[in-house]
Amino acid sequence: MHDPKLLVGAKTADDAGVYRLDRHRALVQTVDFFTPVVDDPYAFGQIAAANALSDVYAMGGRPLTALNLMCIPDEVLPPAVVNAILRGGARKAREAHCVIVGGHTIRNPEPVYGLAVTGLVDPRKLITNAAARPGDVLVLTKPLGTGIVTTGIKRGLTSPGLARQAVLTMGRLNVMGAELAERGWVRAGTDVTGFGLLGHLIALCKASRVGAEVRAGSAPVMGEGVWRLIERDSIPGGTRQNRQTAAAWTEWDGVSEAQKLLLADAQTSGGLLLCVAPDKLKRVLELLKHGRTPCAAVIGRIVRSARPRIHVGA
Repeated sequence: MHDPKLLVGAKTADDAGVYRLDRHRALVQTVDFFTPVVDDPYAFGQIAAANALSDVYAMGGRPLTALNLMCIPDEVLPPAVVNAILRGGARKAREAHCVIVGGHTIRNPEPVYGLAVTGLVDPRKLITNAAARPGDVLVLTKPLGTGIVTTGIKRGLTSPGLARQAVLTMGRLNVMGAELAERGWVRAGTDVTGFGLLGHLIALCKASRVGAEVRAGSAPVMGEGVWRLIERDSIPGGTRQNRQTAAAWTEWDGVSEAQKLLLADAQTSGGLLLCVAPDKLKRVLELLKHGRTPCAAVIGRIVRSARPRIHVGA
């Protein structure tokens, strides 16, 4: 659709839509939901809500209101479980200073939960995936591997410690996206979710008309147990599909198959992938550290390229 007030639509495959209200305000709108990735219903509610709220933070905005979206297999899912999922979502919404104003529920063979979120952003400080520039440094704020870990949980392969770490990481809000945008320190970026780091970086390169270089060895991993899970073939179908899709846009240089799978791993409530100008890098890393983000890893840079292409070296 074409409207002069539509600042970000579907054209660039960004994290959310952005609609200008006036010079200083724009609405950020997004929706996300999925089936359970962990056994605990309260934790599932928190993760699903954090994942949906992340899209607003990835645009540099702050959430205002949200609607619950829920599918219930009512013959097998007790009301107490439904209540726990909704309480988990409400807990994260309160943490984000976001008001849940209602929602919609249907019967469905599988449980599904998520949020439709509306936020606000200053259009002059918007973060988009179409504003990356050659020379920008790539910074990642959460470790990779949640798809591999949660698949291992379903198969009984993930250690309790690694499972707890994954749940905590997935439940963390990406509020630093708003903090950085409001300071004017970051203008380009995205969050890393179902298409994996490579998939979201490819979309960013397409939208910004640039290329990227990534150091696989610098990519943070959830824990050493992730490599053992890869060895045991604990690979979600989405990760395999991401790996195959990324091959058309990626040049590999001395990278192992395990590293390729990690970079393509389908994340749930992953971190922010930020494009930071070199002169702002020190301040950005210090703020991320002060904000206690799970990590602040420099993994590569944006480069000039006639076509969207990613070079991944060891």
